[in-house]
Amino acid sequence: MTGIVMNVSSIRGEVMLAAADEEVVGKTLREKNLHLTVDRRFYGEARVSDETFVSSLRICTIANLVGKRVIELAIREGFVDPDNVITIQGVPHAQYARLSA
Repeated sequence: MTGIVMNVSSIRGEVMLAAADEEVVGKTLREKNLHLTVDRRFYGEARVSDETFVSSLRICTIANLVGKRVIELAIREGFVDPDNVITIQGVPHAQYARLSA
């Protein structure tokens, strides 16, 4: 089973999580007018457990997620609605933002 790689950063008061299934890092996905480069500089190199990924989802305010494993975990934990997932060349992609009240 492949792992998850992720990067957490702070941008203008937001905590941003970029996470991807390890096997898609370094790939460029294209389909019709959609184009996504899963760049290691953005998504990171830290290989993490499912638990660490989910814990990071709980603290982030913005997330950019790519890959079947990370999307399935984000859906299972209630962070992403399956209706808001797109696929690019068969690879699921979703973005998440927590809105403050």
